[in-house]
Amino acid sequence: MSEDNHPYVGIWITKDRRIRHELLPNGRYVEARGTIEAAYKGNYQITGNYIAYKDDTGFTADGEFHNNILYHAGMVLYRD
Repeated sequence: MSEDNHPYVGIWITKDRRIRHELLPNGRYVEARGTIEAAYKGNYQITGNYIAYKDDTGFTADGEFHNNILYHAGMVLYRD
Protein backbone atom coordinates (compact mmCIF):
# COMPACT_ATOMS: atom_id res chain seq x y z
CA MET A 1 0.00 0.00 0.00
CA SER A 2 1.39 3.42 -0.86
CA GLU A 3 1.62 6.15 1.73
CA ASP A 4 -0.89 8.18 -0.35
CA ASN A 5 -3.82 6.29 1.14
CA HIS A 6 -2.20 4.58 4.11
CA PRO A 7 -4.33 4.58 7.28
CA TYR A 8 -1.40 5.84 9.41
CA VAL A 9 -0.99 9.08 7.42
CA GLY A 10 -1.88 12.08 9.56
CA ILE A 11 -0.84 13.75 12.80
CA TRP A 12 0.38 11.83 15.85
CA ILE A 13 1.00 13.60 19.18
CA THR A 14 2.27 12.88 22.67
CA LYS A 15 -0.29 13.24 25.46
CA ASP A 16 1.20 16.59 26.50
CA ARG A 17 1.10 17.70 22.81
CA ARG A 18 4.79 18.68 23.05
CA ILE A 19 5.89 16.34 20.24
CA ARG A 20 3.93 16.04 17.03
CA HIS A 21 4.64 13.85 14.00
CA GLU A 22 2.87 14.72 10.79
CA LEU A 23 3.07 11.79 8.40
CA LEU A 24 2.43 13.28 4.99
CA PRO A 25 0.88 11.25 2.16
CA ASN A 26 3.99 11.68 -0.01
CA GLY A 27 6.23 9.65 2.34
CA ARG A 28 7.66 12.70 4.12
CA TYR A 29 7.25 13.65 7.77
CA VAL A 30 7.63 16.77 9.89
CA GLU A 31 8.30 16.48 13.62
CA ALA A 32 7.41 19.46 15.81
CA ARG A 33 8.87 19.81 19.31
CA GLY A 34 7.32 22.36 21.60
CA THR A 35 7.26 25.68 19.74
CA ILE A 36 9.62 24.47 16.99
CA GLU A 37 7.23 23.49 14.21
CA ALA A 38 9.81 21.72 12.02
CA ALA A 39 12.45 20.42 14.43
CA TYR A 40 13.02 17.40 12.17
CA LYS A 41 11.98 16.60 8.61
CA GLY A 42 12.62 13.60 6.44
CA ASN A 43 11.27 10.49 4.81
CA TYR A 44 9.40 7.57 6.29
CA GLN A 45 8.38 4.15 5.08
CA ILE A 46 5.68 1.95 6.57
CA THR A 47 5.75 -1.83 6.33
CA GLY A 48 2.85 -3.47 8.11
CA ASN A 49 2.85 -1.87 11.58
CA TYR A 50 6.52 -0.87 11.42
CA ILE A 51 7.68 2.66 10.51
CA ALA A 52 11.24 3.58 9.56
CA TYR A 53 12.30 7.24 9.62
CA LYS A 54 15.29 8.87 7.94
CA ASP A 55 15.61 12.58 8.60
CA ASP A 56 17.20 14.99 6.16
CA THR A 57 20.51 14.91 8.10
CA GLY A 58 20.74 11.11 7.69
CA PHE A 59 19.67 10.15 11.24
CA THR A 60 17.48 7.04 11.33
CA ALA A 61 14.85 5.87 13.82
CA ASP A 62 11.93 3.51 13.86
CA GLY A 63 8.68 2.74 15.61
CA GLU A 64 5.64 0.52 15.67
CA PHE A 65 1.90 1.05 15.58
CA HIS A 66 -0.24 -1.00 17.99
CA ASN A 67 -3.95 -0.40 18.67
CA ASN A 68 -3.84 3.02 16.98
CA ILE A 69 -0.87 4.15 19.10
CA LEU A 70 2.59 4.93 17.72
CA TYR A 71 5.52 3.80 19.86
CA HIS A 72 8.65 5.64 18.73
CA ALA A 73 12.03 6.12 20.47
CA GLY A 74 10.58 5.81 23.98
CA MET A 75 7.66 8.08 23.12
CA VAL A 76 3.98 7.21 22.89
CA LEU A 77 2.05 9.15 20.26
CA TYR A 78 -1.69 9.17 19.67
CA ARG A 79 -3.62 10.08 16.54
CA ASP A 80 -4.70 13.73 16.70
